[in-house]
Amino acid sequence: MMRNENCGKFVLQGETVAKNHGVTYLPVDIMELARENNIEIRPKPDGLTTGVSGMLIRKNRDHVIIYSTYINNVGFQNFSIAHELGHYFLPGHTDAVFAEGNKHESLTGFTSDNRIEREADCFAVGLLMPKHLFKEAMSKVDDGLSAIEHLAGRCQTSLIATSIRFAQLSDTPIAIVVSTKDRIDYCFMSDELKSLDGIDWIRKGEPLSKNTATFRFNQDAGLVRHASRTDGTSNVQDWFGGRRSIEMAEEIVGLGNYGKTLTVLTLPDLPDPDDIEEEDRLVESWKPRF
Repeated sequence: MMRNENCGKFVLQGETVAKNHGVTYLPVDIMELARENNIEIRPKPDGLTTGVSGMLIRKNRDHVIIYSTYINNVGFQNFSIAHELGHYFLPGHTDAVFAEGNKHESLTGFTSDNRIEREADCFAVGLLMPKHLFKEAMSKVDDGLSAIEHLAGRCQTSLIATSIRFAQLSDTPIAIVVSTKDRIDYCFMSDELKSLDGIDWIRKGEPLSKNTATFRFNQDAGLVRHASRTDGTSNVQDWFGGRRSIEMAEEIVGLGNYGKTLTVLTLPDLPDPDDIEEEDRLVESWKPRF
């Protein structure tokens, strides 16, 4: 995964573009922002490669963004357009994406191993969900999947992008995990959860623990394809290792034609540091001495 702090630089650049274009409310009118920069926006033409979420095309001094409609979701399409705007606005991106021609195809959604694509994904998060506007919207909802879904509707953004932004800005111990079958694609953790002593950061490609409801859910491809959902509980150790046995709420939804699963992990409360220290002293006192 791209760690939160690595992503933050490019999220901030997306926010800066939104601010410079006078964005003061949600949802961000991504079409108007493109028009203000003389960028033409077109839906996917017949024959665009399946799996490609968008394209940036250079025609002399003009630019065209083509967005895919193979996933019939306005939020996904808005994110695809914002991703291409990332290639347009981020320093060095146009040189990189047009190095071998005047057409660049993108795969959004934080799934690419290409640094340029991940940076454009992060830019899109900041452009579509500027911090001060998104935090204000967050203050009016609770935690968990239902809150993220509400905010996705408010911002007209994809569920994945919204959940990432939610984790970045949440004051509660929460993580979002995107997975495919029995493997983890990536994870974003809130700062509050990262502060939990002794846990490991989830890495791309790691196997899902068989003790989790997400693993069981992913065994049925139909649940993913039909955007089914379920709730469950698991342990912090099932996801992040360490020696703290803490129960987590696990909310799961299939992402339909995207072929992946989104899991929202929430801890009700982190243990008090004094309690942890006392527990450590107690464990230490029971160790045999020779």
